[in-house]
Amino acid sequence: MRNRTVSIFFAAVMLATAGDISGTIAIERKLTRYKVTASGGLYERGTVIPLGANPDGDPISFERSHVAVYLEGPGVAEGPGNAGSDVLPEAVVEQKDRRFVPDLLVVPVGATVSFPNLDPIFHNIFSLSRSKSFDLGNYPEGETRRVTFSHPGVVAVYCHLHPNMEASVVVTPTRWGTRAAPDGTFVLRDVPKGSYTVVAWHRTAGIFRKQLDVGEQGDARISFVIPYVAPPGSGNTTAHR
Repeated sequence: MRNRTVSIFFAAVMLATAGDISGTIAIERKLTRYKVTASGGLYERGTVIPLGANPDGDPISFERSHVAVYLEGPGVAEGPGNAGSDVLPEAVVEQKDRRFVPDLLVVPVGATVSFPNLDPIFHNIFSLSRSKSFDLGNYPEGETRRVTFSHPGVVAVYCHLHPNMEASVVVTPTRWGTRAAPDGTFVLRDVPKGSYTVVAWHRTAGIFRKQLDVGEQGDARISFVIPYVAPPGSGNTTAHR
């Protein structure tokens, strides 16, 4: 009980000196190449499931909404305890119409993600990523299987049976992580004062990092241009990675 009281006290002190980091993601061209499931194959025998449509509308909005933003740095504690609660809510990635929904998920380290199958066919979800590899095996409609992500990193998730199915789980080292909105805006709330590295990740463009100080005044702003383009005449075309 005493330890929990002390934790609550320190959390209150941190919030008293915390501010929001808000920012924007600027992307000016399409970066993602969509995949489709090839016709034919053993997995198509029996029930036919229509393939979910590729996103329509503004392709730039799609790109901006597929950027994960999170904090690194010694100024914040790492691990599930930094979320201010002993229990992290379970996140969900659905298998629906031979797609992952959502196809980008941002969770803190220690989070558990469930993968329910909503299609009347089998799926087999797996990953070979260094930070988390797993194989959930074949399972039918109505079943779900879970994975706990104990290490930070980007985990690429696939289905053995449907090669078009791809998703990314970005496991952040702290609770300060989010997915940008379609208009490119994002907010990381209640960040204690200190120096941080703000990271922006896009599956195709890569990783971009910028340094930022959250001072006594609290709120701070930052922006990313993806992919990075150096000013004319600078001779530098390397991304901030």
